[in-house]
Amino acid sequence: MFSGGPIFESSIPLSVFGVDRQDAGVPRYRLLVCAGEDGPLRTTGGLELSAPYGLDALGRAGTIVVPAWRSISQPPPASALAALRRAHEEGARIIGLCTGAFVLAAAGLLDGRPATTHWMYAPTLAKRYPSVHVDPRELFVDDGDILTSAGTAAGIDLCLHVVRTDHGSDAANALARRLVVPPRRSGGQERYLDRSLPEEIGGDPLAEVVAWALEHLHEQFDVETLAARAYMSRRTFDRRFRSLTGSAPLQWLITQRVLQAQRLLETSDYSVDEVAGRCGFRSPVALRGHFRRQLGSSPASYRTAFRARRPQDPADRADRGADGRPDRPDRLERGEGSRGETLPHQRRGPGAESGGMDPGRTEPDPHAIRLPEQHGRADGAELAGLARAAGLTRLRPERAGGRPAPGQVLGQQAARSTAMPGQRDRPVG
Repeated sequence: MFSGGPIFESSIPLSVFGVDRQDAGVPRYRLLVCAGEDGPLRTTGGLELSAPYGLDALGRAGTIVVPAWRSISQPPPASALAALRRAHEEGARIIGLCTGAFVLAAAGLLDGRPATTHWMYAPTLAKRYPSVHVDPRELFVDDGDILTSAGTAAGIDLCLHVVRTDHGSDAANALARRLVVPPRRSGGQERYLDRSLPEEIGGDPLAEVVAWALEHLHEQFDVETLAARAYMSRRTFDRRFRSLTGSAPLQWLITQRVLQAQRLLETSDYSVDEVAGRCGFRSPVALRGHFRRQLGSSPASYRTAFRARRPQDPADRADRGADGRPDRPDRLERGEGSRGETLPHQRRGPGAESGGMDPGRTEPDPHAIRLPEQHGRADGAELAGLARAAGLTRLRPERAGGRPAPGQVLGQQAARSTAMPGQRDRPVG
């Protein structure tokens, strides 16, 4: 542990490896907490910690965990780097959580190896240590005796992976149940990636090309176009771009297009096909494939879920009385919701004009409400009151014998659906 490190990442190895849970079937590790520099060690919130061991204890360890480093702009203590190199040469397994990867890279332990870190710091790690193969998409990277993780909670994923590697899935699953976390999370950091780039890009010749690409995402262009604008060969451009951003240019471009699609799905009413065109994808199929790989859902499902999570519109609250119920009966009588949309129970499919029967179905529409014949002679005002109470437009009596009368289906007189025969309209959202 180092001074200034965040307490959450520092506590992860303590929680995973430092608690005796043998009663739950979790093998016990022997944990030594070592100070990476002179104490006392100060952490988040001004807490002061005192580690019982120093750097000399690293020579006794089979696995060494380096939690998040306090600042990616500060070099780690030379004595700690030397101790890490010596322990690795003697066969220790080295783990870097989050920005702890910067400590491993400064010690030269990541040279020529794959690694990851928090997506926000991955470009800086790639630029500062060009020999490290940084992959900002992964939650963690296991390269045998060197392991690195992404930010914060991904440290738990990596520590559970270590338990799984050492003692099997049963032990890791038992530990995950005790910690109340998933035994193994699917996907990576891609869904969290931001469009931001390292601050150093401002003085780089590629900055203009990157800015142009972000402004023209609605156009269809490829990496060759970007390389030509940078007056570089494709191979040189790929190398320079990766050293600057930590990502291959093609993957970066696809990520930016998916992020743009994500924003349009959240803020506009464009169809998925239109969103694909406005984000530079050659087809909606391409958008759906990349969107699902990066965000774990289809564009349509993402839009539905996002709108379901949004806070209630102030206009909706304005349409409701003090008891929270709608106070706009005029709209409800017309079969509209608070925003003017047709209510779900009033949407109708093909065949509605024939009494709520779909052409390919034999049972009546469950949303159609009918009254017995004797109610057909009820007072008109009474029927109107019943309609308003049910949120419907009008009530019509049934004919004798139970056969529906033409135009008998109750509810908003919607336009004829374009659905295929035999298909029912389903509410959206």
